[in-house]
Amino acid sequence: MTGVFVGVDLGGTKIRAALGDGHGSVDAQVELATHAAGQDLVEQLTSAVDAVARRADVAVSDVEATAVAGAGVPDHERDSLALAPNLTLPADGLAAALGSRLGHAVVLENDVNAAALGELHAGVGREVDSFVFVAVGTGIGMGVVADRRLLRGARGGAGEIGYLPLGRDPRDPGHRVRGPLEDAVSGPAIAAEYARRTGDRLATREVFARLATDADARDAVRGAARHLAEALVAVHAVVDPACLVLGGGVGSRHDLLDLVRAELTLLGHDLDLRHSAVAGDPALVGALRLAAQAHLTEGSPS
Repeated sequence: MTGVFVGVDLGGTKIRAALGDGHGSVDAQVELATHAAGQDLVEQLTSAVDAVARRADVAVSDVEATAVAGAGVPDHERDSLALAPNLTLPADGLAAALGSRLGHAVVLENDVNAAALGELHAGVGREVDSFVFVAVGTGIGMGVVADRRLLRGARGGAGEIGYLPLGRDPRDPGHRVRGPLEDAVSGPAIAAEYARRTGDRLATREVFARLATDADARDAVRGAARHLAEALVAVHAVVDPACLVLGGGVGSRHDLLDLVRAELTLLGHDLDLRHSAVAGDPALVGALRLAAQAHLTEGSPS
């Protein structure tokens, strides 16, 4: 898997792009806002690939394939992402439209699945063969690796734990767009809970910054940690992974990890819960490998 490839981590608020080789090594990286003024998503992704190629002093024409790892489920019939409430997507043909702009193959994958692949090849996968990667940020998702194979499910939706009937009333239609668990655990959910308690609308990072001095901040984050711990116990009962990895903009915080571990103890479970062992963004590392695989198999990742 030699050559030049681009991996893109497409989140609800940020687009991260990396250029590197087929083994996941990163030579250059850029970060842009997802919802740039005056640009649709295809234009934003094109700009991200152009920017990372320039940073690496590489022509886009020399890039052999790009993998876009987005917060949704790849829908190959529509050539787009389904179950992606945090993204504004074109009606059809995301990969085809982007590939036409870039002049090379584009493959789509779920962002947490890509992170799990990155973890498999460059993180905890160097120690264990079976694990789950749970990303908490603008939303929540999970990648499942069993016996060194990524489990995608019959329709690519394996690991969409945001839809578990936990954390919020699953019978309330208002909790079905993003899912009950996502409505209780994600970064926006923590900020919304703090606002409900105090009337103050703060960014999630600001709520975490107040943990040491603000009881309402502690309660908002502890509530999310409690629901996340309950979900992890359910996942462990079904999948039996060797370890569980927390990642994402919120999940990678050490203060959240400590609170979730404390909640697991209260639930009577001593699970191997840890942070990513990948140097850098595991979703980008996984996306680079997916781009190389897509090029190797003429657009069909394995």
